[in-house]
Amino acid sequence: MTMKFATTAIVLAMAATVGAQAQEITGAGATFPAPIYTKWGEAAKAAIGIELNYQAIGSGGGQNQILQRTVDFGASDAPMAQDKLESGKLLQFPTVMGAVAIIVNLPDIESNQLKMSGEMLAEIYAGKITKWNDPKIADMNKGVKLPNMAIAPVYRADGSGTTFVFASYLSAVSTEWKDKVGAATSVKWPAGAGAKGNDGVSATVHNTRGGIGYVEYAFASQNKLTTLQLRNKAGHFVKPEMASFQAAAAAGDWANAKNFAVDLIDRAGDRSWPIVSATFIELPMDPKDPARSANVMKFFDWAYKNGSAMASSLEYVPLPESVQATVRAAWHSKIVSPDGKPVY
Repeated sequence: MTMKFATTAIVLAMAATVGAQAQEITGAGATFPAPIYTKWGEAAKAAIGIELNYQAIGSGGGQNQILQRTVDFGASDAPMAQDKLESGKLLQFPTVMGAVAIIVNLPDIESNQLKMSGEMLAEIYAGKITKWNDPKIADMNKGVKLPNMAIAPVYRADGSGTTFVFASYLSAVSTEWKDKVGAATSVKWPAGAGAKGNDGVSATVHNTRGGIGYVEYAFASQNKLTTLQLRNKAGHFVKPEMASFQAAAAAGDWANAKNFAVDLIDRAGDRSWPIVSATFIELPMDPKDPARSANVMKFFDWAYKNGSAMASSLEYVPLPESVQATVRAAWHSKIVSPDGKPVY
């Protein structure tokens, strides 16, 4: 009898292990949402038994991996092109919104003390403004002691949605940048040095006197990096903070955004931070494993319902409930199993 019970216990334990393994979902891509996906993953594992294995390899890598179907979902800060979504049979939907902040390494300059415009940033990354005491910067920062020091721009060397967002902003405020460089996950930078990932950019700026770079605000906030104010479309200088991100998010035209790719760059409004973007998931509409695909949707559905406070604590902006509802409707109507039935 004892041996029978022991055997039964072993079988049940093995079944539980198999069940736990069956609940794993895999994703890869953007570094920007990695902190919140990690936090959601830890909480969802306890709450609904779904374990997330997410690799922050950059938006370009995430798009490539889901097109090759080597992961259950891809993640990208840059929305995927319409033709790629169609040929890859992918549904794209947003998860949270966030902002890109500008970081600097200057002696005796405190966070958000320095002010700058987008046009000046474009000239810095074009190699046209090369000194921190340049008259244009000095005129915008009267009373601030600016050093006679070379500006050392730092950019992402890897394919990055953060680069897409930042370059989109530069393109929005500078016609010359738009025409000569443009916006993509990788661009040909006229000036500066490249580094891999948010950590690479921040480390390079930290180790370079006169350095300037761009990183996700959540990363800048968590690592207490020195940020600056930007002049927005309304002509006001704003700090990178939750209120200014929410103001930009509220100005987005969600109702008319194809594939949920809403444009939040340089939005109107006195308080709007000019470099805000949603981050996206790409999920197959013809999943080879419908059960795993259903678990991906179950995971993000749980995150929509339960993860807003966690997102806000990490400086992300949660999606409006109306957008969440539209995403759920898209899951139900567009992601189907081989027999044509909704997966979730």
